Amino acid sequence: MKIPLSYILRNLWTRRLTTALTAGGLALVVFVFATVLMLDEGLRTTLVATGEQDNVVVIRRSAETEVQSGVERRQASIIATHPAIAMGSDGAPLVSKETVVLISLHKRGSDKPSNVVIRGIAPTGLAMRPQVRLTAGRMFRPGASEVIAGASIARRFEGAGIGETLRFGQREWTVVGLFDAGNSGFDSEIWGDSEQLLQAFRRLAYSSVILRLADGERFEGLRSDLEGDQRLTVQAKRERAFYADQSKALSNFISYLGLVLSIVFSLGATIGATITMYASVANRVGEIGTLRALGFQRRSILAAFLAEAMLLALVGGAAGLAVASCMQFLSFSTTNFQSFSELAFGFKLSPAIAAKTMLFALAMGFVGGFLPAFRAARLKIVDALRAA
Repeated sequence: MKIPLSYILRNLWTRRLTTALTAGGLALVVFVFATVLMLDEGLRTTLVATGEQDNVVVIRRSAETEVQSGVERRQASIIATHPAIAMGSDGAPLVSKETVVLISLHKRGSDKPSNVVIRGIAPTGLAMRPQVRLTAGRMFRPGASEVIAGASIARRFEGAGIGETLRFGQREWTVVGLFDAGNSGFDSEIWGDSEQLLQAFRRLAYSSVILRLADGERFEGLRSDLEGDQRLTVQAKRERAFYADQSKALSNFISYLGLVLSIVFSLGATIGATITMYASVANRVGEIGTLRALGFQRRSILAAFLAEAMLLALVGGAAGLAVASCMQFLSFSTTNFQSFSELAFGFKLSPAIAAKTMLFALAMGFVGGFLPAFRAARLKIVDALRAA
């Protein structure tokens, strides 16, 4: 015979204060676990969304970021002539020779400085990023000391709002427009004319060359040609893969920190669940003896107490996940360890994270409830009835 579920639910309701406290402890652990996974997912999504699948980033060989890279003008001109590059409506190749530098800006309402990416793009640069659109003002004019700022930067940094001015590269630059990059990494950048930025920072080489493939299947051939050309010392990556690589260091840090916190907190929550279930067994010895006398087998007792612990974990897990889901309305900014620049991203809850979180909660319930359930199942009928 199996013990009915209604019996298990009534026992949890009878001890509702203890049930609520234990479920609250489990919910806190689940909240931390889910939040860390959501933070990591938000970071990955932000950086992967920065790239287009048919765009290719060409940087100096052995460089890991555009800031570390340098592509000479002669090399950039050679790259721009490759036949795999798509042509624009005007017949010109879709190539953007770009300059990337870091500057320090102060956050609004604070004296705390942070590194911000300044990206110089060619006139075709905006057209090659369909996720980027102007939301206010206008595009900067080529040859002018004008810039446009990502929405995230404009909100957080002094001088980055539309109509304001920024001073860097021994010039003053007017912010003439704001753009929305669809919650990608470009939201944390300021864009201007590539040639003007080269002059302002007295640079002789571009940081990278971005190109659009006419056919995505031709990437391997293009990479082989560019990396095998003796005149060039470059490497080519798909833009999405390039930006995904930028997330590795920070993503690993978040993952390891979250793992440590989750382990520490889960130990406490599991111990709390174990104590709760042991107390439940101690208070219901006579009841257990009666169930055994009525013909319920040991495995039914074990399953009932284990199900009780799992239901407790399910309630705590659902509550923790529900609270964690509210974090999606918040944004978070930190320094990207790869580029050493400010990066804004949000928390992102996916079905996979929800499933992992609930499995984690159920695992805590199983571990915390197994030993008390096993003890309840091992009680002898005579001893249990005598203790009652």
